[in-house]
Amino acid sequence: MKLSGGVEWALHCCVVLSAATEPTPATKLAEFHDVSPSYLAKHLQSLSGAGLIHSTQGKSGGYLLTRPAAEITVLQIVEAIDGTTPAFRCTEVRQRGPLAAAPENCTVPCGIARVMADADRAWRESLNAVTVADLADDVNSTVGPTTLTRVDRWLRTGAP
Repeated sequence: MKLSGGVEWALHCCVVLSAATEPTPATKLAEFHDVSPSYLAKHLQSLSGAGLIHSTQGKSGGYLLTRPAAEITVLQIVEAIDGTTPAFRCTEVRQRGPLAAAPENCTVPCGIARVMADADRAWRESLNAVTVADLADDVNSTVGPTTLTRVDRWLRTGAP
């Protein structure tokens, strides 16, 4: 399974936004993550389109999560950025070549398609079991309990 780099940026942004006390401008998120503002804006738009974050306009505008971090899963973010299409797409190889199986004999997916579908389902279930709040808790336990509070302060004031 290969995910786009945008998934990582989107996950980091959602974790940061989970601690935001006011709307956070896209430019501040880009500066904080040291990524191109235009690159990040594309992914923020995808998150917004999926209903995971929303933007407010004006001088104090920016992005906020649309609901509590405990209600947004990693899977929702992955699908917002990379889509919902499974990684494996069966092309019915068994119905090709000199000894091709007749379509009427292929009433169930082959073993390869089944194992790939099972793996995709397990992967999605695993990502669906982890929320942005879980990721934020991990940041606080592995980097320090004040990390996200300091991040929020930096995003609001520019002060460490």
